[in-house]
Amino acid sequence: YAARAKREMLAAAAFTDWNPSHFLDVAEMTAALGTGYDWFYGVLSEGERETIRRAIVEKGLQPSIQVDHWSRNRNNWNQVCNAGMVIGSLAVAEQEPALASRMIARAVNTVPLSMQEYSPDGAYPEGASYWGYGTTFNVMLISALESTLGTDFGLSKAQGFLSTPDYLLHLYGPTGEPFAYSDAGTRPAGLQAAMFWFAAKRGAPYLLWSEWAKWEAMSAEEAERRGDRIDALLPLWLDPKQAKPGPPAALSWSGRGPTPVAMHRTDWGPNAVYVGIKGGSPSASHAHMDVGTFVMDADGVRWADDLGMQDYNSLESKGIQLWSKGQDAERWKIFRLGTSAHSVLMVNGQQQRYDSQAPLTLQKAGRTVVHLTGTYAGLLARADRGIALQPDRTVVLQDEFAAPANAAAAVRWAMLTRAEVTVDGPGAATLRRGGKALRFQVVEPAAAELQVYSTDPPSPTDAPNPGTRLLGFMVKLPAGASSRVVVRMVPESAKAAAFAPVALAQW
Repeated sequence: YAARAKREMLAAAAFTDWNPSHFLDVAEMTAALGTGYDWFYGVLSEGERETIRRAIVEKGLQPSIQVDHWSRNRNNWNQVCNAGMVIGSLAVAEQEPALASRMIARAVNTVPLSMQEYSPDGAYPEGASYWGYGTTFNVMLISALESTLGTDFGLSKAQGFLSTPDYLLHLYGPTGEPFAYSDAGTRPAGLQAAMFWFAAKRGAPYLLWSEWAKWEAMSAEEAERRGDRIDALLPLWLDPKQAKPGPPAALSWSGRGPTPVAMHRTDWGPNAVYVGIKGGSPSASHAHMDVGTFVMDADGVRWADDLGMQDYNSLESKGIQLWSKGQDAERWKIFRLGTSAHSVLMVNGQQQRYDSQAPLTLQKAGRTVVHLTGTYAGLLARADRGIALQPDRTVVLQDEFAAPANAAAAVRWAMLTRAEVTVDGPGAATLRRGGKALRFQVVEPAAAELQVYSTDPPSPTDAPNPGTRLLGFMVKLPAGASSRVVVRMVPESAKAAAFAPVALAQW
């Protein structure tokens, strides 16, 4: 292992540079060589030490003095780049004390900007995938400071940071799939090493409920194939006295902040009923036009879903301006990112409003309401969406909205699913997947005309979406008129009780 590590580090040290034009590359390479230099120090010759140390300084730390735009960002770049610079600095601090001090001071003063995004409750605005990236590097930064200097300078006390593992724990449904809003992948996540750090730091074993199950289910061959570079930190972050955790006590979790989100479940077993819903803004980092979207699991099946992100290179290589901003940005022409591909209201065929914010106005066990009026400014006079996980294991999604006083509104209600859909009649359908079934009922408006909308990509630059479809219907409102839409989803395992909808204001 030592011989291979030396070969890899010396090869990287010999690169002309570590690609400072995309500074995440520099940050990750600096973290890698800083860690390797520290861990393998005893088996490196003095010449090898000097070569690696010089590379850390000249290709990692010094370029960050000129290229430091990331230190003013609020997103994962700040976390990753500061972590890389700190790990590299701590490795060479004895020989480069002034440079190391400068790098560490910058990190302690600037990474809190990105950590403000966890405030106040721990919700991470960039979603599941980027939580794994940004938060893990943030933990690496703190862990490196603590183990080397004996202090993290108060970073771990940033509001919401030590609460964020609860967010990730609840973000994954009983199917193991994430609530894949924003630029997130849809597949079950592998082991999240940072969760072990949080569990030990807080003395909260329940945070490992999902991680422990992944660990127990992983064979030695699967572990070797994973190839996750962060796995090497597990022996440092796992509490050696940690026993198998019991299930978490909380069945609901909600968080405010730039991208407010809420999740509810009946229990922590694999067949639980689970729902998640989000508010927020399309202007948030890595966001989609998905404000108000929801997911649902029941009986081991994901019924309401999301297409997730599209590979960046597949778009950027074709000249798509993926990171453009504003209402008419090219980003929103990508099918998976725009309004039409999500389980949201779409009004008059228009995108949601980019420069808007949708807060959670009700957060209680099993129920959440999102205020969507800003999301549809100019298209609807008002809009609210509520989701309720009922005691009988059914799920109710309720929308209340009104057309502007001077304009009509054509509102498409839609839910993305990977299930096969059979329309049984007005307002009724049966969804089937994995040998299970779900009854879909439009309680209001009466006799809704259900349709199955295609998810075929509209252009060659869009990724295909096989096995998916949108189930929905239209509600047409004259100027000034209002409407209430109530959809009830009934899993096979539910013993559905009598149901009569009430206004969201009474939830």
